[in-house]
This record gives sequence, structure tokens and C-alpha cells, in this order.
Amino acid sequence: MNWVEGLGYLASVLCVVALGMRQVVRLRTISFIGGVVFVAYGLLIGSWPVVLTNGAIAILNVWRLGQELRSTPTGAPAEIAAVPIEPHHPFLDDFLRANLPDIQRSQPDFDLADEPEFARLITRHGLPAGVFLGRPQATELHVVLDYVTPRYRDSRSGRWLFGEGRSTFTEAGFQRIVASPRTYEHRTYLEALGFHPEGSHLVKEL
Repeated sequence: MNWVEGLGYLASVLCVVALGMRQVVRLRTISFIGGVVFVAYGLLIGSWPVVLTNGAIAILNVWRLGQELRSTPTGAPAEIAAVPIEPHHPFLDDFLRANLPDIQRSQPDFDLADEPEFARLITRHGLPAGVFLGRPQATELHVVLDYVTPRYRDSRSGRWLFGEGRSTFTEAGFQRIVASPRTYEHRTYLEALGFHPEGSHLVKEL
């Protein structure tokens, strides 16, 4: 196998890996890289169908990534909302039980027996997309659960909640959010949203 064939195999592997991604931003990013590598491979072997098809895929991925990462001050609140809900509301209980196996993959210490005093249902286009549960300690809100379902697992909900949507916290009197992530996945997600280390915790100033 020569290096040109190796490039083709690399592009194929990247595309397969992208299909296995559950987070939209990562999926689009890996798919874009795979498309670019395929374009290079197509040029090297002189195959214009490969170049044109994968060039179009790469462009579409850039466009979709732009939609995902673009700040939309006026549109975001209409698309994403944090709805106050009673911590032991039947709907919330059912939502948590239905998603418990997935929740515990990234937040294994979460227990349905926890009794947080602060609860917000995160919606996207009016549909339940996730939930935030917290335990107040003076002007700090300690994260009990910060979860988004796989369908909506991109960075948009988190960026909105801790950015433009932070009024759901500040209007309740909180000045910062304190988290104690137990998994690498949860830690990197929070760090990407602007949480910074403080002792054994990650903290986000509001």
C-alpha cells in the first residue's frame, strides 16, 4: 500500500468515526476533516466525482457548523428556554427515569433520591431537551445534574444556559455555578463553556 492509498483509508476511517459521534459539533468537525482528506485523495488519483462529492460535503459541514456556533442573540431565547419546574414534578421524575442510563454515563454519581431545591427543564423549540438540577448554598448554586438528551447534545444549549440564559440563575439570586464533574466527558464539556478550576471544583461566574 502506497501513501496515496493510505490517505484514502484515512479519509474513510474519519467518515466512519464521524458517523459514530453523538455530539453534533464533533460529528460535523470530523466529517469536515474527512471530506477535506477525501478531496485531497480524489485530486491525487484524478477522480473528479470523489473531489466534487466530498468538496460539497465539506462545504455543507462548514455551513452547519457555522449555524451551530454562531451567536444568535435574538433567536436563541425563542429556540431554547429554561422552564422552572418543581423538583418532584411527575413529568420530571418520568424524564429522569427514562434517561437515567444515559445520564449516569457522564454523571455516574447522580441519584434519583437526590432532592435538589432548584430545577429547570431545558427545552428546544418547545420540546424537552434536558434538565438542570442544583442545590443552593448562599449565592452559589451547586450542580446536581446538568443533562441534555442525545438528540440535542451539542454545545448550543449549554452556551445559551450559562450565557444569554443565565438570568434563570441570577434572578434567583445566584452569582456563580459550582460543579464537581466525575468524568472526563463532563469536565471537558464544562470547561468548554467557561468553567474554571477552583480547588476540586469547576466554577462559572455569572
